[in-house]
Amino acid sequence: MRGDSELRTILGDQVNRLLADQVGKENLEKAEAGAPQDRLWEAIEENGLPRVLVPENQGGVGGGWAEAEVVLRAAGKYLAPVPLVESILAGWLLSSARLDMPLGFLSIAPVRSDEILTISKAGSGYRVSGSATRVPWGCGVEHLAVFARLDGKADGNPYVALVPAKAWSVALADRNIAAEPRDSLRFDGQVVAAALLPASVDSARLFAFGAMARAAQIAGALEMALEQSVQYANDRSQFGTPIGKFQAVQQELARMAGEVAAAGAAVENASRAADRPGGRGGSGAGFEMAVAKIRASEAASIVAGIAHQTHGAMGFTYEHALHFATRRLWSWRAEFGSEIYWSEHLGRFLASHGGPALWPYLVGRV
Repeated sequence: MRGDSELRTILGDQVNRLLADQVGKENLEKAEAGAPQDRLWEAIEENGLPRVLVPENQGGVGGGWAEAEVVLRAAGKYLAPVPLVESILAGWLLSSARLDMPLGFLSIAPVRSDEILTISKAGSGYRVSGSATRVPWGCGVEHLAVFARLDGKADGNPYVALVPAKAWSVALADRNIAAEPRDSLRFDGQVVAAALLPASVDSARLFAFGAMARAAQIAGALEMALEQSVQYANDRSQFGTPIGKFQAVQQELARMAGEVAAAGAAVENASRAADRPGGRGGSGAGFEMAVAKIRASEAASIVAGIAHQTHGAMGFTYEHALHFATRRLWSWRAEFGSEIYWSEHLGRFLASHGGPALWPYLVGRV
């Protein structure tokens, strides 16, 4: 794997220290009960983490996807109960069109590949209309970075709009099984700002970057589940011996560690591909992004199963912290496309090149 950039190392140390200090079991329980997370978000913004992909000349950190990956993974590992990942995606989308990123909670819409929102001229500004489902944190954010097509046409020019909360209504307030908001919104209102997106950013690439971001979160949560399982296996004794000394348990933990490592490697490879020339906007990096989401989502199922087997009945209680990780793994694996969705997508893409071209294409990705 590549060596870390100085910025990546600094960000990694920074975000891991911050989230390890501020996010724990008590904090997660309060967040699920609806307690505000203003103090945590203030600390996150003070460290510039939501702006990791925003260029320096636009008030951001000026990092690439390799730098963003360590923040995304840490958000997953410490199960941060705030829209940090969505805010990073929103910052990238807005800055791609040179729009300013506001402070406060942000998210993006739409997050389904088959949904199209409409943007249209309204006097000297723009209006956005249409509906989007399963929008992450839709009820709680102050602004959304919305991808929309001019006049709602499938081939209309792609725009990004900064949309204030007053421009949408909540059609259905819902949550995933990790109790994170996933809301259906109806848009009909004036936007704060809007701009035409460059050709390198379209709905398919936004969806792929969302998949890569979720894969990074999954990779982090996998690490947390592994750490908790190893700790429990060393602490829990049976017949006077820690269960971690039993060969059968050791074998499953080793299998678990292999899944965690494989998912992490796939995510790092995808972030590296996204930073290659031509890859930052998404072109040329879709293969690695698909692989990352497939590998991470597959690992989520396997690792969650082994983690609960290791913990036994204790791991299924709400009082134990394990479920905060495993419920997110089960939720995130299906968002921005499941492993089945991306496997089919990748299969069709590779088949279109023909059998003889498969191996040269694969080795050419290195």
